[in-house]
Amino acid sequence: MGLLVVGSLGLDTVETPFDKVVDALGGSATYISLAASYFAGPVQLVGVVGSDFPKKFLDILESHEVDLEGLQIIDGGKTFRWSGKYHYDLNVRDTLFTELNVFQSFDPKIPERFKKSKYICLGNIDPVLQIKVLDQLENPQFVVCDTMNYWIERRKDELLKLLKKVDVLIINDSEARLLADEPNLIKSANIIRAMGPQNLIIKKGEHGAMLFTDGTIFSAPAYPLEMIFDPTGAGDSFAGGLIGYLYKTLDLSPENLKRAIIYGSSMASFCVEQFSTRGLEKLSYLQIKDRYRAFMNLTRIDETD
Repeated sequence: MGLLVVGSLGLDTVETPFDKVVDALGGSATYISLAASYFAGPVQLVGVVGSDFPKKFLDILESHEVDLEGLQIIDGGKTFRWSGKYHYDLNVRDTLFTELNVFQSFDPKIPERFKKSKYICLGNIDPVLQIKVLDQLENPQFVVCDTMNYWIERRKDELLKLLKKVDVLIINDSEARLLADEPNLIKSANIIRAMGPQNLIIKKGEHGAMLFTDGTIFSAPAYPLEMIFDPTGAGDSFAGGLIGYLYKTLDLSPENLKRAIIYGSSMASFCVEQFSTRGLEKLSYLQIKDRYRAFMNLTRIDETD
């Protein structure tokens, strides 16, 4: 029973104060799958690209045991493209262009072999499509879902239907306040959890992430890096590390969710150290474990009495 990932694959043109890449590998499903692949294999991917999608990028995914049976390649079509420019404050980004291309008519078809998947990660796509994915599955056990302000503002009714079907919702702090219509983050978390998801993760960028479950609030730090080259894909890498570790351990307890958040944060920290997916392509399990331990040491306090 594989881990199923559904989302976008794309070609990103990204400029930061340090460098620029053109038509680099991107997309939510790409980052999630690569991050998860270090814990779970094979990762079953569902998405769509055009015939212009470079074979070298397919090779990268396959080298990480990403099963591409569910990848639609549209003959003569153009792949989703996005371009962004980051400022010196890397929290500030300008979108230069978005070309949906074949992604505009994406209709996720889950291969028969994938329908028994128990662990599901829904990347940031239209909640109508996210529901359609879940409706094709036989008996999903654990569903992680990402969304954004665009869908909260334009597809709120559909998003509310989706939230009744998911186990973990991942959003950032501004999206949480928007969805809950509440400025206080703690109150927002309680309101959102009442909408359906038992577990809520609120990302706070350079300030880490917070987990809200029954009776538990857990705050994880961000890893202090001297150089961040490209924040693109950090949130998706976080989601991939999180669900990959949960799939590997088959432990959905609150304590293991905390560990999964640290592993997710570890994968996100590797992602931002290089452009595109390069920071995720050639890691070892030892590197990931060392980064996990470094995260744990950030907040460890020895008892004095």
